[in-house]
Amino acid sequence: MKLSHFSFNLPDDLLAEYPPENRDEARLMVLNREKQTIEHKHFKDLIDYFNEDDVMILNNTKVFPARLFGNKEKTGARIEVFLLRELSEEQRLWDVLVDPARKIRIGNKLYFGDDDMLVAEVIDNTTSRGRTLRFLFDGSYKEFRNKLTELGETPLPKYIKREVEPEDEERYQTIFAKKEGAVAAPTAGMHFSKHLLKRLEIKGVKFAEVTLHVGLGTFNPVEVEDLSKHKMDSEEVTIDAHAVNIINNGIKTRKRVCAVGTTSMRAIESSVSSSGTLNEMDGWTNKFIFPPYEFSIANCMITNFHTPKSTLLMMASAFAGHDFLKKAYDEAVKEKYKFYSYGDAMLIL
Repeated sequence: MKLSHFSFNLPDDLLAEYPPENRDEARLMVLNREKQTIEHKHFKDLIDYFNEDDVMILNNTKVFPARLFGNKEKTGARIEVFLLRELSEEQRLWDVLVDPARKIRIGNKLYFGDDDMLVAEVIDNTTSRGRTLRFLFDGSYKEFRNKLTELGETPLPKYIKREVEPEDEERYQTIFAKKEGAVAAPTAGMHFSKHLLKRLEIKGVKFAEVTLHVGLGTFNPVEVEDLSKHKMDSEEVTIDAHAVNIINNGIKTRKRVCAVGTTSMRAIESSVSSSGTLNEMDGWTNKFIFPPYEFSIANCMITNFHTPKSTLLMMASAFAGHDFLKKAYDEAVKEKYKFYSYGDAMLIL
């Protein structure tokens, strides 16, 4: 398929600036692939579609406050620094994006905090906006990370034009977030409330946690018409033996095995055995899933509504079937579902 197959008209007012007041009261569109039916529900109705020993695969990555604002030495120019990846704990080296990038050259120093409590030196150019920074800080590593957390803000997506609010720190995070390392939230999982998780648990649904640290590359625009030529950025994945056992048992007993979000789906599809079961994994994936694609592990999926021409839309299309998903998205626009990170959800059966 071509990039142009994933274009559609998305009105600006359907991009969600805020999440629903209660996590599990977002709207839920339910797609049944076998019957080709579309239902309109709320996320808390999810429980009606799952039974004892069905499996839900959750991404337990935790978003860290990756967006910092500093000042350039001498000129005092305000610079946004987006932390992407820690390169060396010992040397305090980080890959970052800077904005405006044209002002930032190797050798420049950036100062953060009211009293310049943290200083970073630019030691390399990686891309047009990418830089490598060495943070200069005398304290322990724990103190350094605490300082980054103190100075950083929740990295809401750029399409959200409003200021970051204190509530975003908690809301732009799943309630099962544990392992810090993501710069964007696995947004399908943000709809689960503690109450809904407990109800699913009481019903006998099994939860398998995997970790995929979401990077900004997930949201990079696809700039080639031939999708086979698009390259995804690598993201770190961990799948342990406990999760593998739960998921493979679900496959073996022909239960519903549901990937919660595109990140969970990409994690499990990056570690498939020759017999079509899941393997443990501790490494990196740059897997790009687009139609046509044969999925090996999950037989159902929860995902948000995605923006035109995005890699996330392409994966959902591969799972639901391109024509069926297109019909569902036409319906979503007509019914004014909310799109993107703080938007509504879709269950594909």
